[in-house]
Amino acid sequence: MTLPQPTQAGAGAEKPFLIVGEGSETVGPGLHLLRGQGHSFAAETDVGLVVMDAGPGGRVTAGMIDALRALSDAPLHALCFSHGHLGYNAGVDQWLTHAAQRGDPRPRVIAHAGVLRRHARYRETAGLQHRLAEMQFRRPAAFFERHLALHDPDETFEDRLTIGHDERRVELRWAPSETDDAIVLWSPAQRVLYGGAALIDSMPNVGTPLRTLRDPVRWARTLEQLAALRPEVAVREFGPTLRGADGVQHVLLHTARALRWLRERTVALMNEGLDERQILARLDYPEEIFGVDWLKPTYGEPSYVVRDIYRAENGWWDRNPTSLHPAPPERVAREIGAAITDKAGVLARATVLASRGEWQLALHVIDLLATAEGEAPEFAEARQLKATWLRERAGQVRSYVSRNLLLGSAERLDASLPSQPGAG
Repeated sequence: MTLPQPTQAGAGAEKPFLIVGEGSETVGPGLHLLRGQGHSFAAETDVGLVVMDAGPGGRVTAGMIDALRALSDAPLHALCFSHGHLGYNAGVDQWLTHAAQRGDPRPRVIAHAGVLRRHARYRETAGLQHRLAEMQFRRPAAFFERHLALHDPDETFEDRLTIGHDERRVELRWAPSETDDAIVLWSPAQRVLYGGAALIDSMPNVGTPLRTLRDPVRWARTLEQLAALRPEVAVREFGPTLRGADGVQHVLLHTARALRWLRERTVALMNEGLDERQILARLDYPEEIFGVDWLKPTYGEPSYVVRDIYRAENGWWDRNPTSLHPAPPERVAREIGAAITDKAGVLARATVLASRGEWQLALHVIDLLATAEGEAPEFAEARQLKATWLRERAGQVRSYVSRNLLLGSAERLDASLPSQPGAG
């Protein structure tokens, strides 16, 4: 039987750096979506307002506060972290200041216990986190000094926390998915689910090139558990709100099925002895599973998931014995540059591939020169061509992350090239 598709409420087209717009959307009595860095959420309970995610700070968080105050004058009882990724709760201090200016008690600041562990890791690797964010989102370093501020929760829980009483209570539930510290908000009386990072309008964000391992089967299990609640309405961290119990159920379970399919198929190919690139070349993604609108590869994408599964089971070695104990990269680059005697031939072959629009193959070939070191003018020409072809390749990929990494690499190559004669 074909299940009805959920109706979609609210457009909220994604803007740069994950900002989805302004204002609010009421999804049930006393339950509201707040637009900021993704969709935040606010619930009016009998003990006060419960807000999921404080936003990235600055103008965006100020707009979220204004939008909520247009809906309710109740005191803010709790700020809750939907998950521990940087940026989503950089605006905590603004909410606390707002409460103090109103003369309200200090709100509770609540998160899953795993957020404290994540924050400790982020503080230890702060320089790395900023550089990764610069690459993934193509923003200057100064941008992240403000938007990646860390605010620890005052209160944590492990599995479930209830706020409020009777018909106006809400439940915070652990929902490991994109992160191991993700939570959702559930209104039992209204059967409204705020899915946070567990529920997005894209292929689930597993295997993003610059991030740590994530477990697709655990994410699938979380979606199946959320489906068992039988939500009537599901608010996603990104994407339109889903309405209709059967349609919401279909999205949750179909997404779980896609994640489980990727795991099962990747494991089967690993068991045949295929390496990572061979698996990527062999896999076809069935249209009936991956062709649905809510699994479009606009952020995460299926091959990312495959690569994460492979990494989780295979370690770091690419199976090439030369790479097991490598020489210093600058020495390798110099020797490769010296060894390639037909540099013009490499340029010519790569250019032929590019002229056919085979940008990825052209990039593989041009890397023989673009990654080499030496004084030969062909090396600089190769890097210039590579930057051009990276931009062409970026136009072919659908993932926001892949596009940014390709375009950012092109920009870094441009900056490394000597100035052209007569420039300036």
